[in-house]
Amino acid sequence: MKGFGGLLVVLFFAVMPAYSAMCPAWTPARAATEIGQLQQQLQHWDQAYYGQGLSAVSDTDYDNLQSRLNQWLHCFRSPQAGYAAQLPDNGEHLHPVAHTGVKKLPDKLAVAYWMQDRHDLWVQPKVDGLAVSLVYRDGRLVSLLSRGDGLRGEEWLNKAALIPAIPQRINSDRAEIVLQGELFLTMTDHHQAEDGGKNARSKVAGAMMSKQPVPLLSRLNIFIWAWPDGPAQMRDRLAQLSQWGLGMAAQWSQPVRDEEQVASWRERWFHDGLPFVTDGVVIHQTSRPAGKNWRPGEGEWAVAWKYQPPEIATEVLSVDFPIGRTGKIAVVLNLQPVQLDDKTVRRVNIGSLRRWRESDVIPGDQVIVSLAGQGVPRLDRVIWRVVERQYPQPPDETRYSPLSCYRFSAACQKQMLAKLHWLSRKSVLNIADVQRNTWLKLLESGSMPHLFSWLTLTPEQIAMAAGISSVRAGQLWHRFNLTRQQPLRRWISALGVSLPRKAADALPDQYWDDLIQRDAAAWQTLPGVGAALAQRLVDQFHHAGLQSLIAFLQQQGIPAASVFRVGIVENRQAEAETQRQ
Repeated sequence: MKGFGGLLVVLFFAVMPAYSAMCPAWTPARAATEIGQLQQQLQHWDQAYYGQGLSAVSDTDYDNLQSRLNQWLHCFRSPQAGYAAQLPDNGEHLHPVAHTGVKKLPDKLAVAYWMQDRHDLWVQPKVDGLAVSLVYRDGRLVSLLSRGDGLRGEEWLNKAALIPAIPQRINSDRAEIVLQGELFLTMTDHHQAEDGGKNARSKVAGAMMSKQPVPLLSRLNIFIWAWPDGPAQMRDRLAQLSQWGLGMAAQWSQPVRDEEQVASWRERWFHDGLPFVTDGVVIHQTSRPAGKNWRPGEGEWAVAWKYQPPEIATEVLSVDFPIGRTGKIAVVLNLQPVQLDDKTVRRVNIGSLRRWRESDVIPGDQVIVSLAGQGVPRLDRVIWRVVERQYPQPPDETRYSPLSCYRFSAACQKQMLAKLHWLSRKSVLNIADVQRNTWLKLLESGSMPHLFSWLTLTPEQIAMAAGISSVRAGQLWHRFNLTRQQPLRRWISALGVSLPRKAADALPDQYWDDLIQRDAAAWQTLPGVGAALAQRLVDQFHHAGLQSLIAFLQQQGIPAASVFRVGIVENRQAEAETQRQ
């Protein structure tokens, strides 16, 4: 996590132009406040992490917030190059060979492009732990350095004797051997696809940072992924490492010729049981320059292809409050677009106003989103809240209900659109191919003062209001008029009345007045209608707004008289079919 700070800064600013559109529209004063607050929080976490071995935040959340802070520093042209964690001793121990890090490739196509014209390639799991350097002189371990900023790290030699997996001596006549690898927490049958990261990296860091020896040290292992000045051939390197008791890499290295083989191993290791946590694969080119020429961020001989994260961080751009046809108000967060699996996530519905207030999320906040069942985006948590809290004003809940917004106004636009979308459905009035934008244009033109005004529009009025061709307008006019032949039960549904489908199918009434005159006892004779619903139906059919729409439909001769007989026949046929079954 924090040990990657220097390299993250290098890589972040290498790709910074892609983030230019994400700069917040803040004044310089607000930017200074927001940057200062996040920087202070990261420093607080660093002190706990490096000083006490405590991790108050997950690795993923820390890395996301560090990247966001560096983005803000770039956006507002801060003289600070970028935020990087400061080690307790300032990382004053030089690495004999710098840690280069690996470039992250986004997909198989990028892997194929990198692999072309390269030879003798190997793939390894990208073990998720802490990067370190092992330094042996005359066969004796003399240094165990944390990665730090890639050039300097913290000395952990006093912990090495407590990690059985690290040989204190190796059989070699070389004056100095420098190895680079990953300290990781040994797992049993870990399935990355199912088990995730388990915050293993933080547990390793906590054990290494602790002032006192902790039992977890005995469960650590080392995966050597680089021997900068070792044998020229990968097989020879792996064989020698195994002889020294560092054979983990030999067990988990595979030669590959093309991107398909890399993809196959990547998929296999994602689902198989492994002895460590991974977050992707690394492809190594056997040939590389001498260790004296290695520099942070410049290792072109190895690349990583990470797994798609099950969750991802993004920023809230704005908050919408859609109103459904029944008057329920939802809350939708508009997000900086992010990729999850095969979906581009731009919006997430977080439910009711109550949940939104509990979540306390507004534009500018940093959130974590994932995909729930059926690939539906969901909000998992808020990882950072901006200091200046400017809350958007939600609609007044008290003015919306199933019986509100039968007539158009600015405040009723959202609910009327939802009602129109509902009545267009095949199971209601079956008005096919009417887009939401078409309904919106008809409403905004003033052509539709109430929910059923479209029944009286002419093709010319539809064309003018919706901005469509006369042919298209004629088609819509025809579909509008076909609804006049729909049975009474469908028009009841179009009104949004709370009548269950079974009850509607069993309804013997043929006229609107019959419905208005029904009392609670009469409603309870229908299937699925209890006392509470019966009284609600009485109240709904006596609502002034609903009665006004019913009067309009009666003036239009809706439903047509012939439809009654069709509806009765439909019901009798359905009953007969049920009895036969």
